[in-house]
Order: sequence, then structure tokens, then C-alpha cells
Amino acid sequence: MDIFDPTIFPILTTDGLTNGAVYALLSLALVLVFAVTRVIFIPQGEFVMFGALTLASLQAGKVPGTLKLVLALLALSVILNVVQSLRAGHTQAALRSVLIGLGAWALLWALTGWLAPLKAPLAVQVLLTLLLVVPLGPLLYRVVYQPLRNATVLVLLIASVALHLALTGLGLAFFGAEGSNTPAFVSGDLHIGSFSLSYQNLLVMVVSLALMAGLAVFFERTLLGKALRATAVNRLGARLVGIRPEFAGSLAFTVAALMGVLSGLLIGPKFPIGYDTGFLIGLKGFVGAIIGGLASFPLAAIGALLVGLIESYASFSLSQWKEVIVFTLILPVLLWRSLSTRHHDEEEE
Repeated sequence: MDIFDPTIFPILTTDGLTNGAVYALLSLALVLVFAVTRVIFIPQGEFVMFGALTLASLQAGKVPGTLKLVLALLALSVILNVVQSLRAGHTQAALRSVLIGLGAWALLWALTGWLAPLKAPLAVQVLLTLLLVVPLGPLLYRVVYQPLRNATVLVLLIASVALHLALTGLGLAFFGAEGSNTPAFVSGDLHIGSFSLSYQNLLVMVVSLALMAGLAVFFERTLLGKALRATAVNRLGARLVGIRPEFAGSLAFTVAALMGVLSGLLIGPKFPIGYDTGFLIGLKGFVGAIIGGLASFPLAAIGALLVGLIESYASFSLSQWKEVIVFTLILPVLLWRSLSTRHHDEEEE
């Protein structure tokens, strides 16, 4: 059958737009993190994996291994904050860090231990998943990247690769080698003539568009969003007007983690998510981010949608080559940017 067959083309296009909408969220997160912190965040896809598999564990009535990771990172973060405060002679700040850390540690441990065996309603499990996985963003920034804030982009990239490998190994240890599906949030199909669209796919596109619109409003209308934009445009200038780079970095990683977790929850019902699935999904988001030059949010979103469409069309006629075709997209983009971009030394701070 031909790819442009009127009975096949709408189905492939819908599937491509659904996947592309998820890739767009990851692309926007990657662009945001790089613009604010200069980190090429390879483990962005691991938020997808941890989000989907954490929800799957809660569905099975188990306490997810994510709890151990977030508690360990929280403890390390508190230790680093206390050491930093004591070296600066701020005893009260050190005590405050300990009290806040202990409170958060106890809350997460008690809440997860109570709700997980109950097999609570899906909405409650989704909220608990967000509560467990989203904090991984700022905690990873504090433990891994903040001590390297003055390092070169290459060193930060090496740290990202190492972190990706560590998180993938932890995913295998926590969730096992078998993939898991998360439940669909809505069931049924929307019929328009001879064309049908599942409500789940429609939900994915609507939520993705809403998140992109919310991100635009966040950057344009809120003080925190403007602080992130200022840091992305000129880190030194932002620091001079009182925007702490540590705060901007932590906020950027929080937004990236939120978008990654929601992507995992949205795409989880479509196919099984395994401990190593997030890397491939994250790479497709990275292709979109590269199309946007790791700088333009609209171009990154458009590039990610293009990746989703090409992947869908290729899976129909050239299924064994679809990954090759998708990742080959990055080559002409890199060549064009290499020839058209004026090269200069990395900005000194």
C-alpha cells in the first residue's frame, strides 16, 4: 500500500504528530537547560523512563525504587549545602538546610510508603509520581552540575554522559529489564467520517500544546520566567542584576524534569517503556533541539514535530531503517550550522 493512501496517510500523520508533540517537549527542555546552564543534558530521556516506570510500580502496588534515589540525592544535597554554609560562616543557613531536608525526606518516605500499597486512584498516583520524579531535576543539578558550574562545555558533556549511564543502571536495578505500559488516561475513539482518532492520542497533543503555551506565558509574563530568559541571553549580565546562576540552573532543571516526566506519562500507554527506552526517546528530542540550534524554542518544537512525522512515515515503508533516517536528519543541520555560524571561543565568565 502507498504511504499517501487516503486511508493510511491520516493515521500515519496523526501518529507522527502525537510522537512529535512528546519529542517537542523534550526538545524545549533540552534547549532551556543548555541556554541557562551550558549543559547538553543527555539524561533528559531518563526523566521519561523514571516517570513511566514509577507510575507502573505504583499501579502494581509497589514502592518504586525512585524513592531510594530521590532520598539519597536529597541527603547529598543537604550535606553539600551544610558544608557550603559552614564554610561561609552561615550557621543559621546550615541549620535551616538540615531542617528543610529532614522534613522533605520524612514527607516523601511516609507519603510513598502509605499510598503505594493502597493502589490509589490514577490521579493520585500521577501526582505522587510527579512528587517523586520532578525533584530529581534540581537535586541532580545541585549534586552533579553545580559543583562544575565553571567547567567547560566539554567537561559538562562528559558529566552528562556519565550521569546517563548511572541513571540507566539504576533504572535496571529498580525496575528490571522488562518494559511496562502505563494506563491510558482516557479510552475510546473520536470518529470523523472514515477517520478515527483515539482520545489518548488527542489528549497527548492537547496537553503538549498546553504545556508549550504555558511555557511561552511563563517566559513572557512571570518574573521567574524573565529571570531564566535573562540568564539564557547573558549569564554575566543576569548575575550583575541579582539573578543567582545557581537559582536559575535549579529552576531550569526543575522545568526540564517536569516536562520529561509528563512526556513519560503521556507516551507510556502507547508502547512499553523499559530502563533503556528513555535514551532513544531523548535522542529524538535532541535532534529537534539541534535543528533549533540549541537556542530557538520555536525551531526546536518544529524540528521535533518533523522528527515525529518522518519517523511515522518511515516506520510504514522502511521500518528497519526508520531510526537511521531520523538520526541522519542531524547531519545536514550540523553541516549547515558549522558553515554558517561564526566560530568563537567559549564565553568567559
